[in-house]
Amino acid sequence: MKLFDKIYIITVILIIAMFAGFNIAMANYNTLQNGRQYRVEIKRAALEIEEKGYGSIDISKYKYITNIQEYNNSNGFYNVNSDYYICEINGSLYRFDYITGGSSNTGIIIMADIIIVIMASVVIAVFAFVRQKILFPFEALSGLPYELSKGNLVVPLKESKNRYFGRFLWGLDLLRENIEEQKQRELKLQKDKNTLLLSISHDIKTPLSAIKLYSKAFLTNLYKDSAKQHEIAEKINKKTDEIEKFVSQIAKASSEEYLSLDVDAGEIFLSSVINKIAGYYNEKLALVNIKFDIEKYTDCLIYGDKNRAVEVVQNIIENAIKYGDGNVISINFAEEDGCILVVIRNSGNELPETELPHIFDSFWRGSNAESNKGSGLGLYICRQLMHKMNGEIFAEINGKDMVVTVVFQKI
Repeated sequence: MKLFDKIYIITVILIIAMFAGFNIAMANYNTLQNGRQYRVEIKRAALEIEEKGYGSIDISKYKYITNIQEYNNSNGFYNVNSDYYICEINGSLYRFDYITGGSSNTGIIIMADIIIVIMASVVIAVFAFVRQKILFPFEALSGLPYELSKGNLVVPLKESKNRYFGRFLWGLDLLRENIEEQKQRELKLQKDKNTLLLSISHDIKTPLSAIKLYSKAFLTNLYKDSAKQHEIAEKINKKTDEIEKFVSQIAKASSEEYLSLDVDAGEIFLSSVINKIAGYYNEKLALVNIKFDIEKYTDCLIYGDKNRAVEVVQNIIENAIKYGDGNVISINFAEEDGCILVVIRNSGNELPETELPHIFDSFWRGSNAESNKGSGLGLYICRQLMHKMNGEIFAEINGKDMVVTVVFQKI
């Protein structure tokens, strides 16, 4: 903002200097021109008197000379109201009365001044508008990313009706609220899991202690009666069942949903998803020389969440860019059993056929992902989202191409 204010002040100073300089220059030019014009006429008239005599001169031929008078000892020779010039010709003095004629381009100067003032006003108004409506609101939120990076999620953004940043501010505030809610959910989930694990760990101790005592009894031949031995064996088996039950609870708690994937599903147009994908990837893939083809399709209503559907297709295309050979990525369409199939294909598949069944598992990464960063959650999230939209996603290897198909219910 400070740099912009400096540029703003310098611009205003330059405009004022330009306006003043132009007028000063034009004034000097007019003075010089006017001086030259009447002086030229006086010299011409003096030359005519010198050659032809005083009586032969015609004043009407001159624009700036109003009168010519020869000196005759009259007191009025030097006492006149007009501007005059004294010149000696052939031994006699002559007085040339003249007028400057005024500025011949005054109208042009006034018009130029008006244009300069209008342009200056527009420039100053644009600077003021940019400062007030764009830079000032932007500076007000410039510290938000830094605060979010520190984990400061408490202070909300001030509401703004700014047409340029109103939606942006609203989006940032919504992002802040979502991060805060996610953080609270994660803390609650972590607390619940820790409580569950502590509780189960405590409960496991009882059957483990009993099994340990029974095993010592067997080792010391404490129970010699076969019926008693059989009874103790059944008790050990019962205690192991209890432990197995606790282990199952731990496994279930560990495999519970750890991602908050909210879906607002409803009726959406297929074109609303594909157009957004095309708008983003047509230019992006062209810049990296990847051929991107979208097959012609018939628009229809499908069931899903527009933003989540775009997220799914986008995630698949990003994988195609990352793991493909960079030649071709295409999107094709088909219809089967009341469903719309969106088929994303990329050339240059390097994933072994044996690893294909695992690509939708959480935290799983293929052997072709060694040099690429990632968490192994992308396709897992895609499958979870599609299930929440009553859809499906699956993949297959077709020759040297990787083919991922997204299935939406047609309405």
